[in-house]
Amino acid sequence: MKTVFIDTWGWINIFNRKESRHQEVTGLYQNIRQTRKKIVTTDYVLFRSYTLLFKRVHFDAARKSVEIISKAIEERYIGCEWITPERFEAAQVLRIRFHDKPDISFTDLTSMAVMQELDISEIITGDAHFTHVGMGFVLLP
Repeated sequence: MKTVFIDTWGWINIFNRKESRHQEVTGLYQNIRQTRKKIVTTDYVLFRSYTLLFKRVHFDAARKSVEIISKAIEERYIGCEWITPERFEAAQVLRIRFHDKPDISFTDLTSMAVMQELDISEIITGDAHFTHVGMGFVLLP
């Protein structure tokens, strides 16, 4: 079974109807769920996503988004990988390795470390730097 990673950009596009790619990303997400592929994110991605949702959408919509994601994790159709000390260290190694790419956030580096560890290549993101690192990541949509 293929696993797809979803980053902050993906969550924001799913839960903020004002995003230019909302329909496209929401349709992709629903298609992934219907084909029973596994969806994975991390606690760091959720931390950043929740912060941005509460900044960009009405409080009630942000709260409902958090509830939906939490229920999905509880029901195990979304996996939430925690950034352990080992994963944090792997992200630090990537930070040094990609010293020529200072615009990559540490959250994205932790995502890359988890994706590499779990052998995940597909990611719902709008961040092209996932392809700039040469680690074989495929951007969706």
